[in-house]
Amino acid sequence: MTPDQLAARIAAAATDRKARDAVTVDLRGKTTIADFFVICEGDTDRQVRAIVDSIEASCREAGVRPLSTAGLKDASWACLDYDSVIVHVFLPGERTFYDLEGLWNAVAGARAAAD
Repeated sequence: MTPDQLAARIAAAATDRKARDAVTVDLRGKTTIADFFVICEGDTDRQVRAIVDSIEASCREAGVRPLSTAGLKDASWACLDYDSVIVHVFLPGERTFYDLEGLWNAVAGARAAAD
C-alpha cells in the first residue's frame, strides 16, 4: 500500500466515526519523518478513542499496523505512527493550540521562499 493510499484509508476510517475537519497534510520534500500527516478531531475523549479504534481496525484489515501509538490515556491528542503516515486525533482545543496545519504550511512557505 502506498503512502497516498494509506493516508486516504486512514482519513476515510476517521470520517466513518464522525471525525471533524479531517485533513491530509503532504509532507513530501519538507521532512523525512513522514510523507503525510492525517489530522482530525473528535468532540470528546471517548470519540477520539473511537476514531483511533476505527483507524486501527481499517488498517489492520489491509495488513498494516502502527509502529506506535500514544495519548490514548487522556485522549486529548492521540497519535498513531504508520511510518509514512502519522495520524493526529485531537480534541478541538488541543488542535487549535498546537496548530499543526499552520506550522507545516509555514514550513512549506519558508522552504518555497528559500528555493
